[in-house]
Amino acid sequence: MIEVTDLKKEYVLEEEAPTLALRSVTLSIAKGEFVSIMGPSGSGKSTLLHILSFLDRPTGGSYKFQGKSIDDMTDQELAQVRNKDMGFVFQSFNLLSRLTVYENVEIPLLYSTIPPQKRRTLVEEAVRAVGLDEKLYVEAGKLSGGQKQRVAIARALVTDPNVIFADEPTGNLDSESGLQVMEILESLNNKGRTVVLVTHETQTAEFANRIIRVKDGMVESDTPITADRLRRGALK
Repeated sequence: MIEVTDLKKEYVLEEEAPTLALRSVTLSIAKGEFVSIMGPSGSGKSTLLHILSFLDRPTGGSYKFQGKSIDDMTDQELAQVRNKDMGFVFQSFNLLSRLTVYENVEIPLLYSTIPPQKRRTLVEEAVRAVGLDEKLYVEAGKLSGGQKQRVAIARALVTDPNVIFADEPTGNLDSESGLQVMEILESLNNKGRTVVLVTHETQTAEFANRIIRVKDGMVESDTPITADRLRRGALK
């Protein structure tokens, strides 16, 4: 699904020397994998996630998504693929506090041609998948942190994406809420959904089947998680 070769990202700021955030990153992620990307602050892990999720473009190297080079795609084409094939979960939730759970989850569908009745069905199914049926018409601002993140996951699911990108999804949560969020992502992966997670927490990362460690803009290690590792309850 994802294949990057010799990927580079350089930031140029006025009157400052260029900063090389990524240097010669090569990796691939297959459909149905659950991959964690780890690294210290400033390692380049978030930059890598932004490029993989089309939120930024590389300044060097190649990136193929589902076999197609992004070099050959316009910004509009990238946006269309992002809206159709990618779902996003962020540390800060990115919900509109005065809108209901239903309205927040529906937002990605408002840019589609899906009729209202079908949108309603999709929203209800996504909210049910994260166990928040009873909160459907509650304002997002009245939810707990864990519930807000579950709403964010429902919003990521509602377009039926091929891959979910999660950027520090447990960073603002207590241990119990973080465990619930990771169990939902694990369940989605068990149903065939590809999940790419950025985290600095080892216990969170170990819900994945594979951990990619990034340091100084390069892949330091790429290690599979053994099948017999007990991830369940890792955050307790």
